[in-house]
Amino acid sequence: MLELRTSCENCATALPPRSAEARICTFECTFCRTCVDKVLSNVCPNCGGGFVPRPVRPSKNWKAHQCLLQYPATVKVTSRPVDAAAHRAFAERLKDISPDKR
Repeated sequence: MLELRTSCENCATALPPRSAEARICTFECTFCRTCVDKVLSNVCPNCGGGFVPRPVRPSKNWKAHQCLLQYPATVKVTSRPVDAAAHRAFAERLKDISPDKR
C-alpha cells in the first residue's frame, strides 16, 4: 500500500493525496514534478531510478473500502533535500539512460 507522502522530499511543496504533481520512484521516494524535471533530471537521488506520476487513491468508498478514508495518506514527513551539485554529478551518468534500462 502506497504511503501517499504529502510533500516533496526536496522542496517541501505540498502534495496532497489528489495531487497530479506528485512523482514517485519504485521505492516511493516522492518529489514534485518541478523538482523531478528541473533539479533531478528524472533520476532519483536515493536509488538512481526514474519517476512516474503517483496514482490517486479514490476518495470515496466505491468498492470494498478501498479508499482514502480507509487508507489515509501518511502524516509522517520525509524531508531529504538534495545537494544540487552532488546530484548533478550523480545524474549525469544516468539521465540519458531510460529508467527501464538502468
